[in-house]
Amino acid sequence: MTSTRPKDRPRAAQPRPQRQTDWFSAVIGRTRFVVLIAVVAVLLVSFSLFLQGTVLAVSTLYDSWHDTFTSGIQSQRGSLAVEFLEIVSTMLKAVVFYLIGVGLYSLFISPLNLTSALGVESLADLEQKIISVIVVILGVTFLEHFVRWQDPQETLYFAGSLALAGGALIFFQRVHHGQGSDLQQPEAKLRARRELFEHDDEQRHIEEEDVQRAAEVTEGKAKGQVQADAGAEG
Repeated sequence: MTSTRPKDRPRAAQPRPQRQTDWFSAVIGRTRFVVLIAVVAVLLVSFSLFLQGTVLAVSTLYDSWHDTFTSGIQSQRGSLAVEFLEIVSTMLKAVVFYLIGVGLYSLFISPLNLTSALGVESLADLEQKIISVIVVILGVTFLEHFVRWQDPQETLYFAGSLALAGGALIFFQRVHHGQGSDLQQPEAKLRARRELFEHDDEQRHIEEEDVQRAAEVTEGKAKGQVQADAGAEG
């Protein structure tokens, strides 16, 4: 009986490595809060662009109406459309940074109803949204050059370069379409929008039915019974 006791002691000490592993895993998991640095930086850039766009809009409106009353409406032909398009381009760039900021916060820190309502449930979904806005920015940028029409040959080259860049982005978007989160369901989006806009609830709560539906969709994809873009909002 006495010879078996020393052998039992090492068995009692076995849970210690597991505790150390759990502690280390918790520390690694807490490192996700470093994303807050990027979130704050990107949101500051977004707010700055929104403010600059607002100041640019007010300044453009004031100058345009001032020139209209002093020089007549003829003085506003051509250049006014370009200035307004620059305002739109600035605002769209601010939207890109804003999507990145709130998307990273929702994915790494705490889920938000805002991102769920926008359909951003994963990094793949965030990529899709950003690419969509970038394509619009490319279109607005080309429209600015087209309205100016100073050098037709340069405008043609510029259109070709934008077409290549935009075509590559659209191709990437089509290839990765439907590869986002399985929780991207129309019901979850509608519920998030209702909680956000009607009840002012910013925090997103993942319901058990969403998890079950995601598991069913994932299992269906593995069996080939569900399409890759099932559950995505068109």
